[in-house]
Amino acid sequence: MKLPPALVAGVAGPLLSILARSWRIELEGKERWESLADGDQPYVLLCWHDALLPLLWRHRGRGITLVISGGREGRYLAAYARRLGYREVRGSSTRGGVRALLGAVKALRAGRPAAFTPDGPRGPHRVFKDGALLAAQRGLAPVMVVHAGARRAWRLGSWDRMLVPKPFARVRIAYGEPVVVAAGKAELATARERVLAQLANVVREVRWDVEAIPTA
Repeated sequence: MKLPPALVAGVAGPLLSILARSWRIELEGKERWESLADGDQPYVLLCWHDALLPLLWRHRGRGITLVISGGREGRYLAAYARRLGYREVRGSSTRGGVRALLGAVKALRAGRPAAFTPDGPRGPHRVFKDGALLAAQRGLAPVMVVHAGARRAWRLGSWDRMLVPKPFARVRIAYGEPVVVAAGKAELATARERVLAQLANVVREVRWDVEAIPTA
């Protein structure tokens, strides 16, 4: 049965928030993110799809524009994200991609941060797509990668094996070094390699992550 996203968010949202308040969050490299977030400049926040739940909670209330799919699961996530203070643009690599890219660029040029999952909305799991880098390049914004893991957690049976930290779990969140995406095709390729390296680094820094190292 297909339930309205608002109903799902209204029921599951408060339960997720109660769960999230019990987590004991540890931060690695937080000064890297704070240098951007507190610097009144736009940036692109980049994470793998499976780490979304703890990262949505950690970055709530900052008006970040979330690029999210128009499918049913995306609508559920969007409804919950709105409760946490996120903005949204709809689209993905398979549907509405141009609209999503333009929406993200518009947000960045207006001085607001945007967030992407480069392997979403349907995978393959941790296989990188370049839409976020194009948005960063056109929106004149650096890219900040972030990842999350938990000492005790459930993994859903979805394509991304989404992480759901258990009650009172230790949750570790790691931030990478900002990556600037300069103009030009060659610079885009260079930035891609640097971002992939940063993603691999934050996965290692989290240490409790049982998933594979990112693939190109």
